[in-house]
Amino acid sequence: MKDINLTKEEKADAIEAIKSYFFNEKDEEITDLSASLLLDFILKQIGPLIYNQALKDTHYFMTGQLEDLFSLEKHVQRK
Repeated sequence: MKDINLTKEEKADAIEAIKSYFFNEKDEEITDLSASLLLDFILKQIGPLIYNQALKDTHYFMTGQLEDLFSLEKHVQRK
């Protein structure tokens, strides 16, 4: 699996979200560096778990869609 790469804007938004979470939920202020390191950890350690679950969900959905295709088959009368 390729690493998860964020644009500069996405990374900046994620860092701000982490800092906001710590401030609002834990009443702590953390630095940009701390938030960036936490984001890197999440992307490397937790990101693959989320990615794998997304693949499983997609597989389940697509399997259902493919099974629905068979309901479109036309009945062929044989003589």
